[in-house]
Amino acid sequence: MNPVAMLIAILIPILGSLPVLLVPFKKRTHMLIYLETVVVVTSLLVWSILAARPREAIPVVKFVNNLSLSLRLDGCGMVFSGLISALWPLATLYAFEYMKKERREKFFFTFFTVTYGITLGISFAEDMLTMYFFYELLTLVTVPLVLHTLTREAVLAARKYLYYSLGGAAFAFIGLVFLMIYGTTLNFTYGGVLAPEVLAENADTLLFVYVLAFLGFGVKAAVCPFNAWLPQAGVAPTPVTALLHAVAVVKAGAFAIIRLTFYSFGTDFLSGTWAQHLVMAVTVFTIVYGCSRAVKETHIKRRLAYSTISNLSYVLFGVTIMTPLGLQGAFLHMLFHAVIKICAFFCAGAVTYQTGKQYVHELDGLGRRMPVVFGVFTISALGLMGVPGLCGFISKWTLANAAVMSSDPLAYAGIGALLISALLTAIYMFTIVVRAFFLRPTEETGGQEYRDPNWMMLLPLLLFAAFIVVFGLASDGLALFLADVSGGGI
Repeated sequence: MNPVAMLIAILIPILGSLPVLLVPFKKRTHMLIYLETVVVVTSLLVWSILAARPREAIPVVKFVNNLSLSLRLDGCGMVFSGLISALWPLATLYAFEYMKKERREKFFFTFFTVTYGITLGISFAEDMLTMYFFYELLTLVTVPLVLHTLTREAVLAARKYLYYSLGGAAFAFIGLVFLMIYGTTLNFTYGGVLAPEVLAENADTLLFVYVLAFLGFGVKAAVCPFNAWLPQAGVAPTPVTALLHAVAVVKAGAFAIIRLTFYSFGTDFLSGTWAQHLVMAVTVFTIVYGCSRAVKETHIKRRLAYSTISNLSYVLFGVTIMTPLGLQGAFLHMLFHAVIKICAFFCAGAVTYQTGKQYVHELDGLGRRMPVVFGVFTISALGLMGVPGLCGFISKWTLANAAVMSSDPLAYAGIGALLISALLTAIYMFTIVVRAFFLRPTEETGGQEYRDPNWMMLLPLLLFAAFIVVFGLASDGLALFLADVSGGGI
């Protein structure tokens, strides 16, 4: 495969979104068909790239001193780009129905589609500079999505998201500068790029910079104490919040930390240091904090947002173990959580779309009127808990196994955090399930004719539920591939 295909895959959704604003489509259906075609063509191109991975890099923009924006696909990028390209067509299909009741639909779909191309840029980046460039663009193109409703709450949420993201990017930029000075290259190289001759005299400084960069990229991954933006961003339309929580933004933060740890600073340098223990402690605390807040939260989307805060730190916990098995667990949970959480968010969005209900106490009896939506939500809840037979169990088991194999006392504390999180997850997810299926409808909803939404919403939900079950029962092939990637073999 010609490496130019990677650049084409990035440009198709970016340039293909412009006719949505510029062309006066006679019917809404024509616009929707055009948008889905753009997204599906992009995903098909990405899958062809993954099937015949180009080995060469493609420089896009050349700067001075060997600095450039360039693209190259390695195993780590294959994982993230495969996730993006699989979920985006289904998310777009779901958004077609959901956005029917929203204003400024053309602006929404323009930025929604552009975000696809920018996120692919992050996954295809050959080096830290290129990834940082697309990482910053991701913030700029997702702010209008958070701002979409133009309510006071949306303005405040978008402002907080922008401030947090720009502040985190400033810390990440410090890491980029130090890698330019003390690294042999900015290209992602499994094992790290720091020059051996500078490590002895500058070890503590570089460890401090790593922590700063970790926390900087960790803003998008919602680590404590930089996660306040994520629950507040729930004021955006559900396709946006699902995008933020499952695919693009938070996963981009986790992906950047994987690149920073395994492909830039290197685990040989970081393992056993105070920096490793500090960032691991942050992730362990965030796991418990996020699920504890989810139990207390009564707004459905904000409850799922706090759940995301907890589960993203599962991924980061696997990274901070700094072993190939830990990275394999991180990749597994990054993929499986993405599907489980987008499924849960889309179920919540379907309920809001059909009934207008947004709080847990308003769901009493709705499971009997919307059996498909709440049946799928139950599967996502079980998967998020880590019930054996569903994909969430596979990733959590791998993370726990990696923690045990590391022989690190702090990693053992992480196992305790995983167990506490599993219990609290059962509480905050099954509270919704029990109220929906086993409690009587309230007087307000008792006489209402609520029902499941149409096929545009139900098809993505059913496919996500099938994924949760199938990969819970047959994930050996995927696990072996991720084991190769985690060991630097791909």
